[in-house]
Amino acid sequence: MSRRRPVFDGGLILGVDFTSAPSKKKPITVAVGRWISGDPVPAFRLEEIRGLVSLRDYETFLREDRPWLGGFDLPFGQPRSLIEHEGWPTHWPEFVEFYCSQPRSSLRDTFRRWCDARPVGDKFAWRKADKPAGSSPAMRWTNPPVAWMMHAGIGRMLEAGLVFPAHGHGRVGPHDRIALEAYPGFTARKVCRKSYKSDSSSQQTSERAANRHAILLALVSGTAGLDIVLEIEPAWTGRLLDDGSGDLLDAVICGLQAGHAAALENFGLPYNLDPLEGWIAAVPPG
Repeated sequence: MSRRRPVFDGGLILGVDFTSAPSKKKPITVAVGRWISGDPVPAFRLEEIRGLVSLRDYETFLREDRPWLGGFDLPFGQPRSLIEHEGWPTHWPEFVEFYCSQPRSSLRDTFRRWCDARPVGDKFAWRKADKPAGSSPAMRWTNPPVAWMMHAGIGRMLEAGLVFPAHGHGRVGPHDRIALEAYPGFTARKVCRKSYKSDSSSQQTSERAANRHAILLALVSGTAGLDIVLEIEPAWTGRLLDDGSGDLLDAVICGLQAGHAAALENFGLPYNLDPLEGWIAAVPPG
């Protein structure tokens, strides 16, 4: 896949670990760094980690007047098969507005009807990127509730005027805020197939801490399957390792996935991309 010099070379790269119900206990976590040219590969130099404790804070963050490229851990779309089956809008911006305006109860009923009508082992509809990424289906409404993450997040992102290359929305330029869908589990599993995090303090074990350590070492050394390395100061290293929830590490991985995509032609998106479904950064085209 051909490489290019990113239009934001030296600029800000963001990684966003999203939650649909942010709070002081579990905020939306934003890793802020810079894309630094390097030989043989560039680096994501971590500068700051922010916690956004409300969706209003998230809206304010999205509208900050500075250019960046961000990797966001939430679905940007739903499966085309589900959308067409339900007669929902098939133009992505219109679909986002429609989806985010629907009550969750209505969407939940729709998802349940879809699943109830299908055999065990083939309940969900899937986007083309979900299975290669190893992510949950975007329509899953529980454990994890990624459908509600999309419901809470993507409409606010669209209203904020972001550019979405995977959906053909907006023109990429040097002064834009550019959003890519990310999924940190895809990169983490390149290093370690075992769990490295838990929101339950009783499950935040030494084994999971060791797994976070292995993942972080791979990100720094460039052995995590990304064409970018992590530059990180010791103080941040300690915080990432001590965070048993994994939110800080996940936010950093999202930033790295965005940085990996930055060095690829058209952000590494498939040539036959479906703009209704989109794609996940750093996942190779099928």
